[in-house]
Amino acid sequence: MKPNIPVTDKKRIVIIGAGFAGLEIAQRLSKKDFQVVLIDRNNYHQFQPLFYQVAMAGLEPSSISFPLRKIFQSCKNVHIRVTDVHRILPDGKTIETGLGAITFDELVIATGADTNYYGMKEIEERAIPMKSVGEALALRNRILQNFEDAVSAETALEREALMNVVVVGGGPTGVELSGTLAEMKRFILPKDYPDLNFDAMHIYLVEGGGEVLDAMSDEASAKAREYLDQLGVTVVANQQVNGFDGQRVTTKDGLKLPTKNLVWAAGIRACPIGGFSEEKLGRGGRLKVNAFNQVEGYETVYALGDVAIMSGDEKYPNGHPQLAQAAIQQAKQLAKNIIRKQKGEAYEPFQYRDLGTMATVGRNLAVVDLTFWKFQGFFAWLVWMFVHLMSIVGVKNRLMVFINWVWNYITYDQSLRLIIKPKPLPAGISETENQVDLEKVQ
Repeated sequence: MKPNIPVTDKKRIVIIGAGFAGLEIAQRLSKKDFQVVLIDRNNYHQFQPLFYQVAMAGLEPSSISFPLRKIFQSCKNVHIRVTDVHRILPDGKTIETGLGAITFDELVIATGADTNYYGMKEIEERAIPMKSVGEALALRNRILQNFEDAVSAETALEREALMNVVVVGGGPTGVELSGTLAEMKRFILPKDYPDLNFDAMHIYLVEGGGEVLDAMSDEASAKAREYLDQLGVTVVANQQVNGFDGQRVTTKDGLKLPTKNLVWAAGIRACPIGGFSEEKLGRGGRLKVNAFNQVEGYETVYALGDVAIMSGDEKYPNGHPQLAQAAIQQAKQLAKNIIRKQKGEAYEPFQYRDLGTMATVGRNLAVVDLTFWKFQGFFAWLVWMFVHLMSIVGVKNRLMVFINWVWNYITYDQSLRLIIKPKPLPAGISETENQVDLEKVQ
């Protein structure tokens, strides 16, 4: 197989990754006189902040995914290739991919971040992360299947382990997932499983630090903790998980939590990409970049978002927050700089503008920290919904998400509690030889 990218006299800009940063810069450069090559392992853009709602059966996967070719239908200078990137040869201006070698004039790396298990292989093998639509579907399948198994469990201890859920990580993902689970336990699951006693089900949110949402204000952190307590979530603070044997979660202090459902939302690390020496990598495996997002030592190789750590910003010595807004802002500035370079003008350095942070805990419950105002409760929940709804790609997707939200709010129900199983493999074929991509199941 070959990439089959047309040869042209236009400058070729290759972008690896179609997340927030990659999609933003691709859209901006597609309107200019460049040949843009967008590479991703999926043929769609994923809206990561709502993965947890797919995992909790609140949204269809297609509602938060948008086909890349649909976005660039009218852009004849944009070429999309769905493949894996094996290695980058920055000195030779070449990328080794599953489709073969692709050359570039300018390269933008926007591969994002993956789950960080901090070297704990036992947890990596058994816990469920949530960094893609496929992983969100896998989480939904695991939890719903365990409830089905709990109906037929022979002992109370076995039933408790199947029903309990342990979420590790008190950031926005962990808080939002725990709150949604608590509302399912209260309003939905008892109707689906009348044979089960949901008073015996426990939802644990384990945080290594002292508080949840510790990156937000003290007011937001305290209010989120209060909301979780109201919903019945047991917050376990100052505990670091170090083991999971498939039956119970253990911490360094000896705490044991019986469960077969461990959701890992405790940390992220930059997606590894071959071709760069260790000296080019900073904290969390992120590529070191200057104020123009150029990878150290390379004028034509850039890194954006979660995979980049920018030096020289005294306010963010450990890099900018690994959030969508930081990635999008960097992409906008880099697009301007690439256009300026084509005109023979000097680059302008990146300046991060903190637009605030927010998290939802449950129905009518959210916390919002803006630079000029901090508020919580029902109005914060409305603001959270509006911001996320407007950030989704595609009018149809926004409409579908809105309809689902309204339906869930009125009926106290979610109608997507489906266990989607892959087709059994023929005898003699292993899972690694024939993996089913759950992300393509709608």
